[in-house]
Amino acid sequence: ESVWHGREGTGPGSLRLAARTVGFAAEQGVRPVLSNAVRYADPGQGPVADVLDAARRLVPVDPTKELDSGERWLKGTDAMLQVAERVVEAAGFRRDTAHRLVEQTGVAAAECLVDPEDDIGIGSVHFPEPHLVGAGRRTAQRVLASRAAAGMVLRGYDSRRDYWERMHHELDIIDHHGYASYFLTVAQVVDDVRGLGIRVAARGSGAGSLVNHLIGIAHADPVEHGLLMERFLSKRRHVLPDIDIDVESARRLEVYRAIIDRFGPERVATVAMPETYRVRHAIRDVGAALSMDPADIDRIAKAFPHIRARDARSAMKELPELREIAEELGDRDRLWDLVEALDALPRGVAMHPCGVLLSDASLLDRTPVMPTSGEGLPMSQFDKDDVEDLGLLKLDVLGVRMQSAMAHAVAEVERATGERVDLDAVEPGDPATYRLIQSTETLGCFQIESPGQRDLVGRLQPATFHDLVVDISLFRPGPVAADMVRPFIESRHGRAPVRYPHPDLAEPLKETYGVVVFHEQVIQIVDIMTGCGRDEADRVRRGLSDPESQGRIRFWFAQHAAARGYDAETIGRTWGIVEAFGSYGFCKAHAVAFAVPTYQSAWLKAHHPAAFYAGLLTHDPGMYPKRLLLADARRRGVPILPLDVNRSAVAHRIELVSGSEGAPDRWGLRLALSDVHGISEAEAARIADGQPYTSLVDFWERARPSKPVAQRLAQVGALDAFGANRRDLQLHLAELR
Repeated sequence: ESVWHGREGTGPGSLRLAARTVGFAAEQGVRPVLSNAVRYADPGQGPVADVLDAARRLVPVDPTKELDSGERWLKGTDAMLQVAERVVEAAGFRRDTAHRLVEQTGVAAAECLVDPEDDIGIGSVHFPEPHLVGAGRRTAQRVLASRAAAGMVLRGYDSRRDYWERMHHELDIIDHHGYASYFLTVAQVVDDVRGLGIRVAARGSGAGSLVNHLIGIAHADPVEHGLLMERFLSKRRHVLPDIDIDVESARRLEVYRAIIDRFGPERVATVAMPETYRVRHAIRDVGAALSMDPADIDRIAKAFPHIRARDARSAMKELPELREIAEELGDRDRLWDLVEALDALPRGVAMHPCGVLLSDASLLDRTPVMPTSGEGLPMSQFDKDDVEDLGLLKLDVLGVRMQSAMAHAVAEVERATGERVDLDAVEPGDPATYRLIQSTETLGCFQIESPGQRDLVGRLQPATFHDLVVDISLFRPGPVAADMVRPFIESRHGRAPVRYPHPDLAEPLKETYGVVVFHEQVIQIVDIMTGCGRDEADRVRRGLSDPESQGRIRFWFAQHAAARGYDAETIGRTWGIVEAFGSYGFCKAHAVAFAVPTYQSAWLKAHHPAAFYAGLLTHDPGMYPKRLLLADARRRGVPILPLDVNRSAVAHRIELVSGSEGAPDRWGLRLALSDVHGISEAEAARIADGQPYTSLVDFWERARPSKPVAQRLAQVGALDAFGANRRDLQLHLAELR
């Protein structure tokens, strides 16, 4: 390989070495290759590359060593031909030999050419081998159909003809695309997660598939809730269906390991999430590369707000707080040129919080993989957008704190009372739960705890699961901005008449009192008025978000609706509703999936309030600080039990406060050791494992807390059980060694 970067003298990139390389190849009868050892895409990026290298190696740029010549950019044919002419002349060959050198380079490149699609399968989806998902001797489609039919019997739908027809319709769509292995793969993941005792729930449009419900992926019945398969997958929709699953956030990495154990590291990788340069990081790395004083670098970087690196100079001109920096360093053009040049370039890479790639054993042929820091999980170097463009199958496994909070609450109920609560099987129309929701005392409840949501819940007065679905869908920026909430509330409570654009549309709109709320309703409206079929109607719905497509869709809609006998006034009125919907609609399947944990969390708060608050305080899933949650617990009659090194656990727990025969037990909430400022997990675990303690000395010798932690425990009363007042405890602690 012959490389010349415009350097004189000797060494890598010099004309002398490049010429000698070509001459040596001729002597040995070996075909030489001319390259530019490309380091960056465009001219002028040499200093930026030097800074990035210095940052990577944590050293300043060494001015005594030869820096980048500025020639290592991706040159075109003409520029490389000029390089070839200089190299062959220096090697003692005729000038026209340069064309021969370029041709030989082209031949070598052609021999190394890899076709991404044909050679390594990029662009086409590769599912895990059928035997890994239970399809050994039978096809994946037959196994999926068998599991779905078994689900019909298990869930009691086997006598319902409409369910059988829906199931076969969905299986036909899945078979059309060859996606049976995908559904079996996701079902296997969900089964494995449940087998670990981890809470798991499907979210997104996948909740609209009856097959997903039958094979255990989704909880809610899509037929009962009027969800459409076409919103999720149809014969005309050729993108890979998207099934997201929610798991307990505290055990998300455990789920990742279970997936890797099931399918093998050669088939599984997490997805990368690049960290790109913004102004503070850029200043720190450029300053270090230029050997600036570390204290000055820190002072300058902290002076800037969290903005793009490319905006550094404009910020110095516009922001008063940067005036001093501008006066001091505003003329340091080299510094600011490099800072702004780093804008949006990758600085590091982290693991994406939810993306997991699943494939057959050829995954490593299509993506570079590296271990994650700390956990050592296999991680693709592609980000979430790359993997979709490359056709890699991505399953989103989202860690949801509310799932962890509910799991902790359920575990506390079982630990303290022996009662095993199955949240997936709680009574769907529980009066106490809906009384709680209607009271707007929903602090801590999933999706309905914000001030705005509590206001909407109070006005809506949900009484059924469907009401929760509508509530979640209405509380979105679009419906609020489009003033869709008020007419819905007015019609729901009988203060305004229910109006439909046309009697034919009463069926899809009656559940929302004539107000279009869901994507699924628009699909049905377009299908009814044009007769195009629900799969085509979904394609039309997706086109509504594109302003350039709306004119064409409007003409198509009017033409087909008129052909079915609708008058111009009805067409215009209906189109106005459909067009406006493009800015505010919400997928009903999403809302149904969200409403399940909403109801479950409200049920827990209504029936097991102490355990509910224990889960919230341990996993902090919502928007409120702990002091407000504790105040809410007190207001709802839950006794708050103080920290006590003989009773408190690492996490928040429930304790029986009072109970007598014939009267309901009263449970209190015991505060957790982990809430003590500065305490480590190991210290909290040692304290809990050593309980009970007979004295302060016994506690000090066996629990071995650090002196600051022990002093804080005394300050908050956690050592009161040892008898002395808190001041004496502090003095005693000061004497202990």
